[in-house]
Amino acid sequence: MWRLDGPGDTRDPELLHAISVVRAHSAFFDPSRPLVAARAPGRLDVMGGIADYSGSLVLEMPLGVATWVVAQASDEPTMSVLSTALDGPPAERELTMPMHALAPAAGPLDYPAAHALLTGQSHKAWGAYVAGAVVVLHHEFGRVFDGGLRCLVHSDVPIGKGLSSSAALEVSTLRALAALADLAIAGRELALLAQRVENLVVGAPCGIMDQMTSACGERDHLLVLICQPAELRDHVRLPAELQLWGIDSGISHAVSGADYTSVRVGAFMGYRILAQEAQLVTTPTAEGRVVVQDPAWRGYLANVTPSTWRSRFRERVPEKMEGRSFLVRYGGITDAVTRVDPDRTYAVRACTEHPIDEHHRVRLFHGLLEGGAKTEEHRELLGELMYESHASYGACGLGSDGTDWLVARVRKAGPAAGLYGAKITGGGSGGTVAVLAAAGSRPEIERLLTEYGRETGRPGAIFGGSSHGALGTPVRKLVPEG
Repeated sequence: MWRLDGPGDTRDPELLHAISVVRAHSAFFDPSRPLVAARAPGRLDVMGGIADYSGSLVLEMPLGVATWVVAQASDEPTMSVLSTALDGPPAERELTMPMHALAPAAGPLDYPAAHALLTGQSHKAWGAYVAGAVVVLHHEFGRVFDGGLRCLVHSDVPIGKGLSSSAALEVSTLRALAALADLAIAGRELALLAQRVENLVVGAPCGIMDQMTSACGERDHLLVLICQPAELRDHVRLPAELQLWGIDSGISHAVSGADYTSVRVGAFMGYRILAQEAQLVTTPTAEGRVVVQDPAWRGYLANVTPSTWRSRFRERVPEKMEGRSFLVRYGGITDAVTRVDPDRTYAVRACTEHPIDEHHRVRLFHGLLEGGAKTEEHRELLGELMYESHASYGACGLGSDGTDWLVARVRKAGPAAGLYGAKITGGGSGGTVAVLAAAGSRPEIERLLTEYGRETGRPGAIFGGSSHGALGTPVRKLVPEG
């Protein structure tokens, strides 16, 4: 068994629970060696969402639910991972792989090979989020672990609910392994490394906001991030009169899914068309890829103002376009992690318009919060910006009947019931709805969820509370007792 080494708040219920999970799985570890335990929270996407990859400002709240990764060095030349967070038979919750396959002595494993190695079996592809951290640390730092590793994953962040369970897992794994390797990694760098795990090893084309919030968030604050590419601006506290909730629609989603990917591709297609219309110099770099010399917008759709979009470009961007026709005419896109499918038709105009308008909405939302949102009119304006964001998701094809139901009922109840606004979050197509409400509004949120379950038959859940990101929680060392 193990005990906490050095000073620490032994009254912290979450830490005590994590230690109890370790003890319950003590047979997984070598009883004579110390452990390190790292924590990273999920996040509630308040504003910004899918516009992060287009350079938008985003506002994200680190949640109270989190993922713990407990790691131990091993003499065996393997990496073994056990997850308590997954359902299914034991064989699908534990995996083992040789360390030389993840970190070859001849040099780092290239990312396409790592993706093929770790995602080839769908029932074990979850391990890519953990083992991918070894690949990235070897690739970026040349760090090879002597011997092997054992990693226990315990998470309270629900999977597939739009609360960024993947980022919490990536960040907590990297934090734990960095501690074992004596690597000091700052918050922004930690987030960018976690994004590399997801983009290049897992193969999911996510933006940066999830990893930045999980790494750098502050309890009871919204992280204010400009995604160009990942510049932390501030942390803004929600006024005491307001409260944020997440309501699970019971509809799972994934950022690796086709809907999210097609919207991202559509946005980059739109950017390429705008570059052509603005007569920016464009150079092909590979099949389906281009580079744009862009002193005006610096490569980000979010820097196109809504007025410029509507007055100069909107009617020049087709509502829909087949991938093959686009590639023939424009050559490719600037995105490094997605490709245009020649056989797919993309909703280019809506996907281009969303980040342009969303960046504007988020800036207004942030400004109202910085001013304290002191009046009822200001709170209603915050809610209207959320409703507009939700409608824009739907126009891109990322809505769902469950999330639309929840948002419509929040709107119907309105400020008289202490409910100001709501929107779908994260990658869309299901998942969680963020609700802006008056403080003390949990009974109304519970009533809404009960009504939702009765009418749709779907199970749901409520998420509230907040906590520090990984950098705000020290890595804990556990030593053998006795």
